[in-house]
Amino acid sequence: MSLTARITAELSARLTGAADFGAPTSAPRFAQQITLTDGTGAGQADRVWADRRTLAASASEDLDLAGALMDVFGATVTLARVKALYVAASAANTNDVVIGAAAANAWSALLGESGTVTVRPGGLLLVVAPDATAYPVTGDTGDLLRVANGAGGSSVTYDICVIGASA
Repeated sequence: MSLTARITAELSARLTGAADFGAPTSAPRFAQQITLTDGTGAGQADRVWADRRTLAASASEDLDLAGALMDVFGATVTLARVKALYVAASAANTNDVVIGAAAANAWSALLGESGTVTVRPGGLLLVVAPDATAYPVTGDTGDLLRVANGAGGSSVTYDICVIGASA
């Protein structure tokens, strides 16, 4: 199998003011596109795992980045490095989706052992590291990515995609 990935992020805004002679505007725009070709070095990746998942109220799950996830073809996904992580919380959620802080064997390269990121309903998290080091995964001792429902009362749905390298 061969992998090619294109990761695109864009942010633009338009602020219009009022003045005596016209309407001044400010229109910042930021766009970045990163392409990863097949391989395990800088600018490369050879593994991808993506899913839409639902967590019950107050539930959490630990996603094993080094050997328990299955790709769309039924092959085990074992990552040595994470090149891109995308998490999008459904806009229909009432609760937040909380990423990070697995109780044991946490994947700490991004957030440390106990750090978390809260993805609000309708929000997303995108992290990309196309260099050769990226975000390392240590099998058996540092490979669990915790995803949690931030509260009780209702389930949460989220989309997740992890792109990485096997070496």
